[in-house]
Amino acid sequence: MEEENNRAEKQIIADIVSGQTSEEVIQHLNNPVTDLKPIVKQYLTKVKGVKKEGNKFYFSDGSARVEVRVVSDEIIRVRLAPHGVFLTDFSYAVEVVDQKVTTFRLEEYDDYYSISTNTITCKVNKEDFLVSFIDNLTGIVMSQDSQPMHWEENVEFGGFYVFGTKKCLPEENFFGLGDKSGNMNLRGRKFQNWNTDAYSFGWDQDPLYRTIPFYIGIHQAASYGIFFDNTFRSYFDFGKENHDKTSFWADGGELQYYYIHGPHMMDVLKRYQTLTGTHQLPPKWALGFHQCRWSYYPENKVREIAENFRANQIPCDAIYLDIDYMDGYRCFTWNKKYFPDPKKMIKDLLNIGMKTVVMIDPGIKVDDNYWVFKEGKENNYFCRRSDDYFMEGHVWPGRCQFPDFTNPTVREWWGGLYKELVELGVAGVWNDMNEPAVFGTGTFPNDVRHDYDGYRGSHRKAHNVYGMQMVRSTYDGLKKLMRNKRPFTITRAGYSGMQRYACVWTGDNVATWEHLKLGNIQCQRMSISGVPFCGTDIGGFSGEPDGELFTRWIQLGTFSPFMRAHSAGDTAEREPWSFGEPFTAINRKFIELRYRLMPYIYSVFWEHYKHGFPILRPLAMLEQENISNHFRQDEFTFGDKILVC
Repeated sequence: MEEENNRAEKQIIADIVSGQTSEEVIQHLNNPVTDLKPIVKQYLTKVKGVKKEGNKFYFSDGSARVEVRVVSDEIIRVRLAPHGVFLTDFSYAVEVVDQKVTTFRLEEYDDYYSISTNTITCKVNKEDFLVSFIDNLTGIVMSQDSQPMHWEENVEFGGFYVFGTKKCLPEENFFGLGDKSGNMNLRGRKFQNWNTDAYSFGWDQDPLYRTIPFYIGIHQAASYGIFFDNTFRSYFDFGKENHDKTSFWADGGELQYYYIHGPHMMDVLKRYQTLTGTHQLPPKWALGFHQCRWSYYPENKVREIAENFRANQIPCDAIYLDIDYMDGYRCFTWNKKYFPDPKKMIKDLLNIGMKTVVMIDPGIKVDDNYWVFKEGKENNYFCRRSDDYFMEGHVWPGRCQFPDFTNPTVREWWGGLYKELVELGVAGVWNDMNEPAVFGTGTFPNDVRHDYDGYRGSHRKAHNVYGMQMVRSTYDGLKKLMRNKRPFTITRAGYSGMQRYACVWTGDNVATWEHLKLGNIQCQRMSISGVPFCGTDIGGFSGEPDGELFTRWIQLGTFSPFMRAHSAGDTAEREPWSFGEPFTAINRKFIELRYRLMPYIYSVFWEHYKHGFPILRPLAMLEQENISNHFRQDEFTFGDKILVC
């Protein structure tokens, strides 16, 4: 009898398990030593009351609480506290939550509560706690819970796995999420956000280098956005597991998301950027053509490349120095054998109109005779593990320790380390390997501790913002050191809001026609995900392009916001003249076109900076009412005057 009762109890638990495959449930049920509680999701139940505090409304089912916050007439934020206690309200993505609101009101009806602005209404059902958002003008339900918000306890780490599940309409399509490979339309696919060093990534490979948990949905010719501001490893399912449900969830933190109203994709994106910011106006030279390789060294090789650009009459504004310019890959040092007088070299390059950009990685070599390591060690600036050991891993310099860029004191220190580079004349900085990448293990272990600007957290919480905070430190340091000049910074890894500090490229791609197509889609997707200053490694980082592929890539790069050729050191050289004629002439023609368009490109960038307009605009954004455009991804506009096919 007792055995039957146990079976019945297990079956009841199994019946309320959500999001697990039947095989996983069976495994739990068949394991007599398994504690079933961790796999049981808990759901919000019946609303038992509401409390108003300014522009925030708190709903409760007697245990859990939900905050609905009116951010603006078109933006509402929703937060869930599973046991009634919210985490401290802090975000690296959103610096200031509240915006201008004209009027809003709370009304109670028999079946639901409504919170209305002039533009939208948020409904909270009393019986089942389902939340929905409605366009006041048309009455269209734009976004609607399929089931109540839910969570499950994380026994190993504490806190909760948090889940949101929305209805997915038959005609609905989805865009955004930033750095994803594959087709533009996200419908029918599932994704993971965990910043990853994805060398030579392939079509539909996931995850990649950046985390942007923001998507745009379109149905009935109207758009809305969801920004799931959670830095833990997160997941999105756009009707793959269940064709009529869209889900997003995370391994920790809060279920906190912003509903952002359209009704046009452009409106959604511009409002998202009022939360996370726009890219600052870059120096004008940053919009020109750049040449990079891993690596140009020694000094006479750098000079040779620069002089060949001028001899071939091909415009170029910047040349890059990869890790081989350093002394044993130690950041903020120079290899005096390869670069005996870097100041003179940089000045000579500047005299022919070419800026110098250098790479800086986060891994600091463990070496007590190395001044950067010594300063970091003495001031306790490096990350530690849970049992107080330093976080150590091998990257290019060998055994390294890593600064905790989530600590504002460390960011201030790191920003100041650029002083000598700036005094030498370095014009820009490229932060790489900041996912963070570690040889062998891939990245930091979960138990690494971070300051998180005083809010504390493990690497589970800080991983996806580590690269963003590194380049934030770089940007702020350069801005202070360069005084009246605009900093130019690049980052490989980042989180929503990274555009306030840096531009990006799509990472270590491959010299194939497929990657040429993929780069086109990726740049469009980044642009409509709030990161407009984006480009690809022209010609492919790894592999060998032929002359036609390289030239086609130059042509696409002409219409990419960030235009840089880049290649690995084990490949043949690929400067614009490397393939001979007729390719050299065609490459020159299109790079010259880039410079003829410079006043237009600069104006388009200003529109983004000032008003939040994306730089690249896919056809789905231009004419969202035409559903066929939801599946067209080759064509785009550069600003609002140039259509690129």
